[in-house]
Amino acid sequence: MGIVIRRLTEISRPVLWVNTIGTTVVGMWLSGFLWTWSILPILIWVTLPFNLLIYGINDIYDQDTDAENDRKGGFGGAKIKPAEVRMINWGVIVLNVPFLVYFAFTVPFAAFAWMLAYSFSFWQYSSTPLRFKARPVWDSVSNADYAFPLAFVPLALGVEPMWPAVIGLMAWSMAKHVYDAIQDIDEDASAGIVTTAVKFGVKGSLVWSGSWWIVSTIAFAMVNVPVAIVSGVISGWLLVANWRTPTSLEAKRLYKFSVAFPYVAGAVAGVQLVTGITLGLYP
Repeated sequence: MGIVIRRLTEISRPVLWVNTIGTTVVGMWLSGFLWTWSILPILIWVTLPFNLLIYGINDIYDQDTDAENDRKGGFGGAKIKPAEVRMINWGVIVLNVPFLVYFAFTVPFAAFAWMLAYSFSFWQYSSTPLRFKARPVWDSVSNADYAFPLAFVPLALGVEPMWPAVIGLMAWSMAKHVYDAIQDIDEDASAGIVTTAVKFGVKGSLVWSGSWWIVSTIAFAMVNVPVAIVSGVISGWLLVANWRTPTSLEAKRLYKFSVAFPYVAGAVAGVQLVTGITLGLYP
């Protein structure tokens, strides 16, 4: 059992858990809570269980392209074997369904509806019949779901979401998805998968991502100016760096900086929180 859990954890890409854990914690902070034990079930759900749903299903449906992708097999994603498909499917079900059943009886309906949309969108991003991943534009739009915790966490805690933050992170996630997909243009195109990045090409994808990052920066500025500045500076640097060398190979080189992006932005938010606590500004 320990070997199975270790393998499922590897497939769930722990280095990317920040995308679900971070938004859940920020959703709690934006609700006015430094900490509340009510968040614990949601926080546990968005670690291994939900990330296995995101990336395990993705690995099942992308076995052919992953086999030819040098980025996979490390922190960028696992390379699974056909014999592991059954294990992953059962892992997703066993680790996620109990949480959803629990939430159905313990959180307001509006929060649960967002949770269901969160799960459905990530499931159908990779899986048939919708497979958003292989639908230009839809693959980007569907990644707005990374922002959903900023909606369902406050609703679960009985607080109205801070909608500019929700909209800002939706736009940011749409932008980052296409930016990160630039590095896979060659592999996806050779496999016949037409993503937004494949359809628009490198420079077209940079324009798409840049447009949505502008929207996100404006929305973030309505919530927190320092975070908006950091987000704007980092996204601008990533875009300019790839524009100067408009190749998927350069996008692969820059990927490690893109992975660090949410960590840096989160650190800026965290420093402000600690400062507020120290000065007695946080209730």
